[in-house]
Amino acid sequence: MTDSRPLNCNELVELVTDYLDGTLDLETRARFDEHLMGCEGCDNYLQQFRTTVATLGKVPEDALEPAFRDKLLDAFRGWH
Repeated sequence: MTDSRPLNCNELVELVTDYLDGTLDLETRARFDEHLMGCEGCDNYLQQFRTTVATLGKVPEDALEPAFRDKLLDAFRGWH
């Protein structure tokens, strides 16, 4: 069964990590891209998310205190 209805902003937010990971199926990816073209707020959100991921990726793992690192990992473990 296919779902061709447009994504809303809440659905897009839930799919951002899958989008960036490249794991969305083609139909959902198309719906995601279509929503971005018409929603400046979600486009800004995606760019901010990309910037956050890129910035955090530059932090050396040993630069974080182990307790803080564990808190971050716990906070993002279930993130979708």
